[in-house]
Amino acid sequence: MKISHQRYLAILALLFSVVFLVLAISPHDRGDWALENFLALAFVIVLGLSYKKFPLSRVSYTLIFIFMCLHEIGAHYTYAKVPYDQFFMTIFGFSLNDLMGWERNHFDRSVHLLFGLLLAYPIRELYCRIADSKGFWSYFFPLELTMAASMMFELFEWGAAEMFGGDLGIAYLGTQGDIWDAHKDMALASLGAFLAMGMTLLLNLRIQKDFREEWVASLSVKHHKPLGEDEIVRLVKGEDR
Repeated sequence: MKISHQRYLAILALLFSVVFLVLAISPHDRGDWALENFLALAFVIVLGLSYKKFPLSRVSYTLIFIFMCLHEIGAHYTYAKVPYDQFFMTIFGFSLNDLMGWERNHFDRSVHLLFGLLLAYPIRELYCRIADSKGFWSYFFPLELTMAASMMFELFEWGAAEMFGGDLGIAYLGTQGDIWDAHKDMALASLGAFLAMGMTLLLNLRIQKDFREEWVASLSVKHHKPLGEDEIVRLVKGEDR
């Protein structure tokens, strides 16, 4: 039987609460855990408060849920020390780092890639439903905002590290000695968003009957008169466009 939208979200909320509480027990660094969860909990609160007026799709909530669970794992161990390689050794009997030729812990890089891959679609839903983005812009703007969000988070990390300093600042940044860590994180988030929008585009190209017409219309000029100083003159004079 089909689960109602409200019940589906309640199940995800319950599961995330369990994940959160379990991973809140004895984290590797309580200060880093608290810092990592500052924005995460604010985001969850906004999602909860916005549900009645602006419920997202099941797909979007599921993608957000997966990302948040991965984030909680990173917050519990600190991103630079998540023992994913030990997990692979225990479950599959081989080292993922050895297989891939990695010399550092790449959990943080993986989550940055998944940030774009998992969250670009919910962002696209916002653009399509609020800004009424269509055609080309319904794929470009979500990609752009995901890239901007990744950049803003890197700036937030930098500011927090400068503010708290010491071991907490180092743990929160998790650069592992790579001076280009922030650049690589942003590049991976951008790649993830690009892949997500590419897959969404291909799906819509296949199932959306008016895809071509909407795409062409989105790139057409809507207002033929220039803006800038010309628009200011028209507004002052009360003229129509």
